[in-house]
Amino acid sequence: MKNFPLASQREKGKRLFLALWFPFLPTDRLRRAALPDTKPELPLVVTDRIANALRLSAVDAKAAKLGLFPGMALTDARARVEGLEVVAAEVELDAALLNRLAHWCERYTPLVALDLPYGLILDITGCAHLFGGVHAMGADVIERFEKAGLTTKAAVSENAFAARLLARNTKGGVFSKEKTVAVLPRLPITALELVPATETGLKRAGLKTIGDVMALPRAALTARFGPDLATKLDRLFANEHAPISPLRMIVPLSCERRLSEPLATMELVEVILQELANDLFEQLAIKGKGATLIEASFFRVDGEVRHIHIETGQALRDTSIFLRLVRERLNALTDPLDAGFGFDLIRLAALRSAPIVQRQTGLDQHEEDETGLSQLIDRLSARLGPHRVLISFPRDTHVPERAFFMRPALHASQTSETGYDTLPYLMPCLPGDPPARPIKLFHPPQPIEATAEIPDNPPGFFQWRRVRHQVRLAEGPERIEEEWWLSIGKAPRPLRDYYRVEDENGQRFWIFREGSYGDQIQPRWFLHGLFA
Repeated sequence: MKNFPLASQREKGKRLFLALWFPFLPTDRLRRAALPDTKPELPLVVTDRIANALRLSAVDAKAAKLGLFPGMALTDARARVEGLEVVAAEVELDAALLNRLAHWCERYTPLVALDLPYGLILDITGCAHLFGGVHAMGADVIERFEKAGLTTKAAVSENAFAARLLARNTKGGVFSKEKTVAVLPRLPITALELVPATETGLKRAGLKTIGDVMALPRAALTARFGPDLATKLDRLFANEHAPISPLRMIVPLSCERRLSEPLATMELVEVILQELANDLFEQLAIKGKGATLIEASFFRVDGEVRHIHIETGQALRDTSIFLRLVRERLNALTDPLDAGFGFDLIRLAALRSAPIVQRQTGLDQHEEDETGLSQLIDRLSARLGPHRVLISFPRDTHVPERAFFMRPALHASQTSETGYDTLPYLMPCLPGDPPARPIKLFHPPQPIEATAEIPDNPPGFFQWRRVRHQVRLAEGPERIEEEWWLSIGKAPRPLRDYYRVEDENGQRFWIFREGSYGDQIQPRWFLHGLFA
């Protein structure tokens, strides 16, 4: 096993962390891309402008053997090595590649964290036996990454910070607790990655290794160099717990299928999804729940990972409905799901679940529910996207244009954002009375030209869209003002006086005057809605 020597077996019941380091990630990415302008036989370096000077930000293995290192000035590098292949740094692409590698490593454990720069830390506690043990897992990780053209170093330890240092400063391997304690003191103080001032001060004091620093009192180190050095030493030797921050949350329920041979045909993929859905829904049935958000993850052998999300409005536990939604979702993808050289791992996870609601049935044993509408919403949301299938919900306000808001129909079980089920905008009317609110509301309100003979009276006529309307009947005013708490710290909006008016042709309008004639600002008239 390359770069991953054998070591003694780990003790049972201990936490284990696998640290991965890609020392030549930027140059490996460029070599993988096979840029036409680059020459594979020349040493490759990546440059970036640092402190108004071009310096090396990354080097490949050939350049490192020739004595080049990150931080060196480009002029010094050219003076030392005559033939150099120089490429400008692309930090965003390097970060994107590291992020893809982190998601791909979820095949080993759900707890994967970024370890910048160019590293990952995996919490493999309780996962190694699924891959034949710690050594087999490490061998599989390195083999897969090196086949992808990435130079990789790995170290396993019971301490996350110790595993990080061991991966970056040793040949790697599986380190027991005793071996970790024996190796760490021999590492140079540069392994701690301290600030330059602290590192320089330690070297001037004659301290060259971590063991030299460990022998000194913590209080003296903190007083002289600050708390960062003491904190790293405590984390290194497990006196202080330093948890990792995984990229994704732990999924409560999931099922996966590892394939001995890569799967390339979508027909077989659908068969695997059906089997996984049956297993997942069986787990949910034990808890009396159904899934409302399911994630299907497809791991390709070349390191690419695709995540497809299926969201439903009601708790789902029917495999046939799930497969229909999957087909709708896959057909609607702008970037189609491509198996490439094949999938070697497919996983289904219930990211969100809800209790299954038992519904009343009629005398003929047919359920009296709204499954038809719910399934239609699910299908449209899967095909068009959940944010394109909307439904209106009330909001507790008297301002008409703010009295409702749009929300994805998948969330229709939630009545409103404030918990109110009634709309102040939709005022009740007695039987036989005309409607208090129009069926068509303009947003924003349409400006009109109108003049009232008496300040509180409705206008005798108004002009809207170059058409003059003579007011025959009118009712009002109804005064509506903005909520006082919304105008704290700013100028309040002018009050509105609303009128229901009818013109000589029988058309009915909802108009309002913004402001009053006693104000310093001249009132304006608007048309806000149309009645049937």
